[in-house]
Amino acid sequence: MTREFSLTDLRRAAYEMRIDILRMLHAAGSGHPGGSLSLIDILTVLFYRHLDRTVENALAPDRNRFVLSKGHGVPGLYAVLARLGIIPADELLSLRRLGSPLQGHPVNAVLPVVEASTGSLGQGISMAQGMAMAAKLDGNGARVYALIGDGEFQEGQVWETLMSAPKFGLDNLTVILDYNKGQIDGPTAEVMDIDPVLDKVRSFRWDVQRIDGHDFAAIDEALRRTRRGDGAPSFIIADTVKGKGVSFMEGTVDWHGKAPDAEQTKTAIHEIETFLRDLN
Repeated sequence: MTREFSLTDLRRAAYEMRIDILRMLHAAGSGHPGGSLSLIDILTVLFYRHLDRTVENALAPDRNRFVLSKGHGVPGLYAVLARLGIIPADELLSLRRLGSPLQGHPVNAVLPVVEASTGSLGQGISMAQGMAMAAKLDGNGARVYALIGDGEFQEGQVWETLMSAPKFGLDNLTVILDYNKGQIDGPTAEVMDIDPVLDKVRSFRWDVQRIDGHDFAAIDEALRRTRRGDGAPSFIIADTVKGKGVSFMEGTVDWHGKAPDAEQTKTAIHEIETFLRDLN
């Protein structure tokens, strides 16, 4: 029998995976902690309760699919895949090393359980749309989920998907925006403001929801709503905090793309372990 994970179970798992992310990035000496920590709560609920991803079905032709369009957040994806036993946990510390399947962005050619090679912003959501169209043509009932970043939302390919997915009735496609309000060059609102993002996406005839991206119940409920089957694709705006879970990283654009040193890693892990001890 498959174990049913409570929201408290998932919250604990997500914080334990935050420790995995910090250890990976420190070992690599480079990478993206801010966006990896902002998305991990979303990925935890998605993979444990909605994607139905297991070791056995990881490459099944009719599987539900997940595309990490903001590929630089891949330490979060590796942490979830390792927790589910789909990739070996002892490979996590090989992140970004030469010859490792765990590259700094997902590479399908060396790690087939990631659905697409991503990192060039906007291309992942385009591939996810293609997968959703293929699933419709095959009639296999598979769902496709894509997670994009707010800096990525500025890219032209995202807007092409916003225009075309409703035209093709892709109600099996769900796009989740990890809206952490920061990108490599600074606050998103200052670089290229995407607001009012809800009104913009809704105007393209998507079903749009806006949630707290760290509220596990809200994430779960929003994902359940995407199964309406009314012909409209789904878009979830998840308000998140860059670096969520580590006090000195939270909301700080400086932590978009640099690894913590040994002392910072120790401090961050101690903080998370203290939180876990107090979690009921």
